Amino acid sequence: MPQLSTADHSVSPPRVTVPRDYNAAWDLIQRNLQAGRGGRTAFIDDAGSYTYSDVAERANRFGNALAGLGIGPESRIMLCLLDTIDFPTAFLGAIQAGVVPIAANTLLTSVDYDFMLGDSRACALIVSGALWPQFEGIVGKHKHLKHVIVSGKDARGRLLLSDLMAKASAQFEPAATTCDDMCFWLYSSGSTGSPKGTVHLHSHLIQTAELYARPVLGIREDDLVFSAAKLFFAYGLGNGMTFPMSVGATAMLMAERPTAQSVFKRLREHKPSIFYGVPTLYAALLASPELPKREELRLRMCTSAGEALPADIGKRWTGHFGVEILDGIGSTEMLHIFLSNRPGEVRYGTTGKAVPGYAIRLMGEDGQPVPDGEIGELQISGPSAAVMYWNQREKSRHTFMGEWTRSGDKYIRDADGYYQYCGRTDDMLKVSGIYVSPFEVEAALMTHEAVLEAAVVAHADTDRLIKPKAFVVLKPGIDSSDALADKLKQHVKDKLAPYKYPRWLEFKAELPKTATGKIQRFKLRS
Repeated sequence: MPQLSTADHSVSPPRVTVPRDYNAAWDLIQRNLQAGRGGRTAFIDDAGSYTYSDVAERANRFGNALAGLGIGPESRIMLCLLDTIDFPTAFLGAIQAGVVPIAANTLLTSVDYDFMLGDSRACALIVSGALWPQFEGIVGKHKHLKHVIVSGKDARGRLLLSDLMAKASAQFEPAATTCDDMCFWLYSSGSTGSPKGTVHLHSHLIQTAELYARPVLGIREDDLVFSAAKLFFAYGLGNGMTFPMSVGATAMLMAERPTAQSVFKRLREHKPSIFYGVPTLYAALLASPELPKREELRLRMCTSAGEALPADIGKRWTGHFGVEILDGIGSTEMLHIFLSNRPGEVRYGTTGKAVPGYAIRLMGEDGQPVPDGEIGELQISGPSAAVMYWNQREKSRHTFMGEWTRSGDKYIRDADGYYQYCGRTDDMLKVSGIYVSPFEVEAALMTHEAVLEAAVVAHADTDRLIKPKAFVVLKPGIDSSDALADKLKQHVKDKLAPYKYPRWLEFKAELPKTATGKIQRFKLRS
């Protein structure tokens, strides 16, 4: 039977031991049962609560259901599930059976799902009933897809997940997997183009929990956590499943999209101790007329990832709630946060320092490390790096370079070792031969009281010279005008070097984003 991982947090960096014979799902479940936490609540969703013993039984039943359909180890299945108990059930149950789950973004189009089903050659699809219309017209096109299983009350003429599990045994022997076996896939969010199937191993999930969640975030057994980022997203998968399960904490799941109203409802009613958000959501929460008073909540820690957190948002959040936001950066390729601020050492406007167990370097265009104070491409070395992009050999070779993984992000490191985000490599501007960080211009715009969101891209003037162009979303109740555009340009001039101000400024009702909250600047450039 696969063994459990162990970690020694008395050394720096923490020493994480993942045995050769290892199954990631069995570890996350059994560590809680063996610690006597079977009766402790593991998940709360919109329908009810579920103990660790419930999760173990559900995962076992799902594994047996897969076996009953003839789906064995190393087969691939696609999950397109809302954040309910059925997501951890299917994800963990598949992994425990040696089957490879592919967690799909729940906000994509039929075209996207058609591509992913074909690219992955998944033999089964497990889909929430509310999402079935996006698949109804495409599932018949894929000869590898043998089974469609619906989560919900209506099978839509297919197999019903609850029926399959009710008929399956609650006893299950986990597959004889190893730490280096393929465990699960995540498709990249597509902030810079088409998504890529990112392949992770069995050892990766627990590494992120032991290297970030425990020593940096400080998650504890008595925590109730709530992640606005969904489970299909690498950030949300750690936040809402791996991290709480690694210590026996409780995670709250929300099926609906994270709006100010839906998030505040959960924060008020359930009073979680840890909240995970993204910068665009924090901005919307602070701008909401429903903003709670400090004493209405019981937060002790917040995190942000997905994009860099503007300093003004972090300072206003801490000023209002008295709680720090630990801004960090992770990626689908690295699975979770590898660079982060620390409790009590937060410097808003930076992404902090390297997470224990990860090494960071900034490389110049000449392939050499850059000195402090100069812009370089962020590259990471760490134990949770994906092994490849599926069916993308050239892109894999470009990104995964032996021990190092290219992030595609530009950063500066200051004299104190804090890293400051400059922008995606593809988004960086060169104005008069000098790099301009779009994020720096966006952050300056965000400090104006009228601005809710901003995105800055490169734009050519009549002489084909590159200058910054800004797209701005105003706060509710504020009308756009040429006069306001001029004021915003002057606002940036007053805060930054004059050559950095946006020469053009366009007001938008909303900015194009991925489902994980990242602004898709490539769409604004086109």
